[in-house]
Amino acid sequence: MKGRAIPYSTAEMAWLEANKTLSISDYHAAFQQRFGRADVTAANLHALRKRKGWRTGRSGFFVKGQEPVNKGKKCAPGKGGLHPNSRRTQFKKGQMSGTAQHNYKPIGYERITEDGYVERKISDTGAARQRWRAVHLLNWEATHGPLPEGHALKCLDGNKQNTEPGNWELVHRGVLARLNGGRFRKTLPYDQAPAELKPTVMAVAKLKHAVSERRRA
Repeated sequence: MKGRAIPYSTAEMAWLEANKTLSISDYHAAFQQRFGRADVTAANLHALRKRKGWRTGRSGFFVKGQEPVNKGKKCAPGKGGLHPNSRRTQFKKGQMSGTAQHNYKPIGYERITEDGYVERKISDTGAARQRWRAVHLLNWEATHGPLPEGHALKCLDGNKQNTEPGNWELVHRGVLARLNGGRFRKTLPYDQAPAELKPTVMAVAKLKHAVSERRRA
């Protein structure tokens, strides 16, 4: 059941329209101070403005460049974000979300990539690709030092999960391309060659690369 209509005098209506842009709390307080209408609530005035279509100029949304009124202010102890119930559910510095905790892998954890290589997690920081390194590369560098620029490691026995340094040979990236069969696949790819022919395929790829480099010189 709807309540009764609240009557307003001409003077009251004129004042209400002239001050329609005030916030509802200030609007109601000022109206009470001016006219002493104890029977009129802030909700009544809010409803009146809506019925009359009086625009306050406030959409309720923040506009670009507008700052919240509580910017830089802390909640009072026991209030808002400082309430004990709220603090129990707040993330602590360095804490992970439930999904992140479930997916987290510790440093030293190893996995197999889609290409069949073994990778080891070496860090929790940096970009994703910086957190993991191929185990065969780590093992080879531990024995021989960093790879020279323009070079890569080639798996000799075809088993990429055999990460022993002796199973990987340092080759120029130009040789690596030839071991894959070359641009037009005119030669037998190293990985498809029988074990007894692999050394020959490797030697031929290195020879062709050396000849090509001499011609460029």
